[in-house]
Amino acid sequence: MRAVATTITILILASTASLAQSPYAGMQTRSIKALSTQQIDDLRTGRGMGLALAAELNGYPGPAHVLELSEKLALSPEQKERIQKLFESMKAESTPIGARLIEQESALDQQFASRSITPDALKKATTQIGATQAELRNAHLKYHLEMALILSPDQMKQYAELRGYTSDAPAAHHRMH
Repeated sequence: MRAVATTITILILASTASLAQSPYAGMQTRSIKALSTQQIDDLRTGRGMGLALAAELNGYPGPAHVLELSEKLALSPEQKERIQKLFESMKAESTPIGARLIEQESALDQQFASRSITPDALKKATTQIGATQAELRNAHLKYHLEMALILSPDQMKQYAELRGYTSDAPAAHHRMH
């Protein structure tokens, strides 16, 4: 009986310890605490990171995914060329904004790490970060608007089906670009 009580006590203590662990445990070793390695990589390479979901999920495809599905959408050579140029413009615009966001997050992180942060510095840093995030989101969303002008209504419908956005389409796993 004593062995059972000891086992139960150990299990209770172990489960209590695991409940006390924060979902942030391990993140304290990140170079920039607010950004994962994947997020930093996405920002550096101009990937969308889900920033354009308002457009994507409301029928405004993004150039990256349209290019991925170009054969199935039967894009004309002219469409493909226009979309490729949009994609390149989107990356060229979003990449330096992403780099700026990484720098701003790093600076904020360093101010906290060095214990030099002040309320005024915090307000200034978060205001700048917020403006950069908005600029980055706009840089991705506006290219979704352009796509709606390039694709035909049938291609838009087919895109939604291929991406799993229609009620009768199979759900597809989406990797944030």
